[in-house]
This record gives sequence, structure tokens and C-alpha cells, in this order.
Amino acid sequence: MTNGKGRTALVTGATDGVGRVVAAALGKDGWRVLVHGRDKARGESLVKAIEHAGGKATFLPADLASLAEVRRLAGEVRKATDRLELLINNAGIGTAGAERQTSAEGHELRFAVNYLAGFLLTYELLPLIKASAPARIVNVSSAGQQAIEFSDVMLTRQYSGIAAYCQSKLAQILFTVDLAHELKGSGVIVNALHPSTYMNTTMVRRAGVSPMSKVETGAEAILQLAVSPKIEGKSGLYFNVMNEARANPQAYDAEARRKLRALSLELTGVKA
Repeated sequence: MTNGKGRTALVTGATDGVGRVVAAALGKDGWRVLVHGRDKARGESLVKAIEHAGGKATFLPADLASLAEVRRLAGEVRKATDRLELLINNAGIGTAGAERQTSAEGHELRFAVNYLAGFLLTYELLPLIKASAPARIVNVSSAGQQAIEFSDVMLTRQYSGIAAYCQSKLAQILFTVDLAHELKGSGVIVNALHPSTYMNTTMVRRAGVSPMSKVETGAEAILQLAVSPKIEGKSGLYFNVMNEARANPQAYDAEARRKLRALSLELTGVKA
């Protein structure tokens, strides 16, 4: 899948940080890139940069803190293309902020944006992705993982931005393992990764952390799962940067995955 000519990719959170580097690289390799973000100016500047380099891109704005907006985004994707060979769920919120925040539907904000939005978007687009097989889904997670506390998933009793972030990132990996089982034999593979530690991104700077790595390193890791022939036939895996690794043990707990799936279906209204 290295050469993207004739293929279409959707990258969420593509207007800044590692998502921007990934989207530009895909455009350079011939992919038509559907660029998602909230900031119209940044989105349009990326589209222009991709087109200037000879690629094709379309900006699709949406605020993933609203499930209604996620559904609208999926609708815009379906209008924009009749094929989708690659979905990269990259958009997310970091650990910054001591105050608990909620999404448009009243869910804890990091769980909503980092996990639920990708869950819903993936299922909304799954018929299109399956019809475009061979295809790939990449969930950009983190090495920062914390077991989900199912008695208080929304952290209403004791809130911490770090706990909220780490729980939402592990939820992405549980979802990845589950979805891989569901998609077996479909020609669609799904994997998750920790792209790199404390990249020089807005998210990291807002958390008050000194960057330790570059977005280019993270982009290389994401692109490996997105396009490398080495990943053909591999699904339901977690990678630490470029190498396959073990996630938090809860990711391999079938009962925990069942509970998360039931909750996710209930909160998003997905019929799966």
C-alpha cells in the first residue's frame, strides 16, 4: 500500500502536530487526503501545501467533542469519496487541565474525544472501508495507559487529567483488539500504537512537558502501520513506536473488552 495513487485516506486531527506531518506525507505519496481538524485556516493551509506538492486533499471540519459532529463528519466523508482505504484516528486531547470537562453529550471530555469519537467514526465508515479492502485502520494511542475503572468510567468521583487521558488511550487499544476479531477475513486490518514519547506538539507543550522526540519520528511510526508492506495480514496489535509491544494487561482481558464495547454501543447508539 506504499503508493497511494487512486487511494483515499482520512486523517483526524490532521491540522497540527504529528497528524499534519502524516497527512502531508500521504499526499506526497499519491494518496487523496481527507484532512480533518477544527481550525479552518490551518486546514486550508495544509490542503494548499499538499496540492502545491502535487497531491490532492480536501478539508473536512468537525469538533469531535460532539457525537453529532462525528456523524456529520462521516456523512461528509461519504459525500466526498466512494472509497476509503485508510482511516487514521489521530485526533486527541492531552493531559493538561485540572478541571473535569464534558463533551456535548455530557461525557468526560478525554474519553469522548480520544476514544468515543474514533469508535463512532470507525463504525460509521466501516461499510465504506470494508468495500475498499484491502484497507487499514490505525488508532493513535499512547504508552500512557491506565486500566479502565468500569464503576466510574467518566471519573465523576475523583478526577485527574492524566488518569482521564491514560484511560481513554487504553480504551483505544481494547477497541483495536476487539475490532480486529470482528474484521477477520474482511481484508481490513486495524492496529494501534504509541507513536513517540512527548513529541514537540501543542498537546505536549500545553501539558507543561519538555518535548523529548520529534513529530517526524511519530509520523514514521504511524505511516508504518498505515502503509508498510511489513504490516500486511497483521491486525489487533499494539506497537511502541516501530516495534510490536504489549499494552496494559486489560487490553487482553475479554471481559473488560466486552464491558467497554457494551458501554460504547450504548453511549454512541452504534448498531453493531
